Amino acid sequence: MNPATALATVLVDELTRCGLTDVVLAPGSRSAALALALFEQSKVRLHVRIDERSASFLALGLAKRSGRPVAVVCTSGTAAANFHPAVVEAHESGVPLLVLTADRPPELRGTGANQTIDQVKLYGSATRWNCEVGVPEERPGMIAYWRSLASRAWHVALEPDPGPVHLNLAFREPLIPDGDESWCEPLDGDATGPWTKVRAATPGSVLHVPPTRRGVLVVGDGAVNVKRYVAAASMAGWPVLAEPNGNARYGDHALSSHHFLLGVPEFVERHRPEVVVTLGKPGLSRPLLSYLRRAEEHVVVTPSLARWPDPVRSATQVAQEAEIPVVSGDDAWLKGWRTADLVARNAVDAVLDESGELSEPRLARDLVSAMPGGSLLLAAASMPIRDLDQTMHPRRGIRILANRGASGIDGLVSTAVGAALAHGNRAFALLGDLAFLHDQNGLVIGPQDHRPDLALVVVNNAGGGIFSLLPQAAFPEPFERVFGTPHQVDLASVAAAHGLPYTRLEAMDGLTKVMTGEGLRIVEARTDRAANAALHARMRDAAQEAVRTFIGA
Repeated sequence: MNPATALATVLVDELTRCGLTDVVLAPGSRSAALALALFEQSKVRLHVRIDERSASFLALGLAKRSGRPVAVVCTSGTAAANFHPAVVEAHESGVPLLVLTADRPPELRGTGANQTIDQVKLYGSATRWNCEVGVPEERPGMIAYWRSLASRAWHVALEPDPGPVHLNLAFREPLIPDGDESWCEPLDGDATGPWTKVRAATPGSVLHVPPTRRGVLVVGDGAVNVKRYVAAASMAGWPVLAEPNGNARYGDHALSSHHFLLGVPEFVERHRPEVVVTLGKPGLSRPLLSYLRRAEEHVVVTPSLARWPDPVRSATQVAQEAEIPVVSGDDAWLKGWRTADLVARNAVDAVLDESGELSEPRLARDLVSAMPGGSLLLAAASMPIRDLDQTMHPRRGIRILANRGASGIDGLVSTAVGAALAHGNRAFALLGDLAFLHDQNGLVIGPQDHRPDLALVVVNNAGGGIFSLLPQAAFPEPFERVFGTPHQVDLASVAAAHGLPYTRLEAMDGLTKVMTGEGLRIVEARTDRAANAALHARMRDAAQEAVRTFIGA
């Protein structure tokens, strides 16, 4: 057996023993040994994509939803460089990813050899661990090296701080099996499990939060153990301020209008917390981030003490676990929050329901409300997730994801496809037109590859809608060219080019009907950027005026 085939066979086998079930492959020559080994491995679900960036974000979506490492494989050269945005997102959002890049052997590097770049530590500090595996050789000890390496890569990607691991694999020719099955030592590993069994360390001691009724639970992106902390906050009489992708906006204590409440200085002054406990990484609402500074005690709960989210440098204590004590007594604190939240929500809903016309925030609100139980929603990291944050009513039974680690526009179609495949149930994605167009290649799925039940709901406002809500909009002359970036792409033609069903959503009363399809499909909702900016201003003004009237300010 040639060394390339031996390494690929052993590596794939060992990762499968560790628990690998999904691999995304971008085809190439130098990675041929890995591709053939994956094709032969019946325990792995193989996904093939022609675009490396789309492939890597597909792997990200699969891993993000499943919580398990997913491998992504490519050939050498710029193919590996195209993985970089997904690696960065996986690093920032704590998604376990196994990045396997094929490479030229050392004697071909720096010589002008075809398709060769410097791939050693290619992703810099954006990996939990990177390893230059070395050119495989037929000599005793290689099997133990390769299997222990695969076990280590799997577990480093998974715990204690999930994230991407990079293995750079140099292959000499021949790159395909040569018909010889002999090797200097047995290729088999331990049939009962991985070569190296890793026992995770027990979490650190539990931090006991000071007992108080004037506490707040904040839940942001990537939060873990959500149900436990929501239940504890409810028993303590705390309001729950949850971003949609924190998946904690449910139950009687969950608020839906904290973005507007915390924009009213008089409300904030009367609702200074003694303790704030945060899970995950909050970052959608500037008023909420500012509010974190108001707490006398700010406890950040994080799975790993190696990194913790503290965007406004307000954390006073950081722990892997915290206990929120039950406190009996006056519930005026919670009642004040809930009543003000209801007043603000009703004001926002009234603005959105003034007419049946299609609008971006109403689409976000009504889409979440209409989704069947058990559904998944991936929201683009720019306006869609913010619209959800400002309009979504509390509800149970759905899962919401967003690529908010680096909050990029990259790979969102592919991420949605991957997440939908891992979810295994009805799935939706709410994307802007630029995010959709940025990853059109995510729609290229081969006839032998798995296809999701996924509706891509695309808000088409002919450009970058979020910029209309930012200070840049005050410069009308350059705005449209350098910020608005309008386009003339016909999304129906894009759908037709990929053989996908396409529906145009004309009015809000047609939403339920366009959601009833099956398979991968595109729903377009056309809106106007200027009208959207004006609507957001009316929502803010109505909500804040209603809150001021309620508190007598």
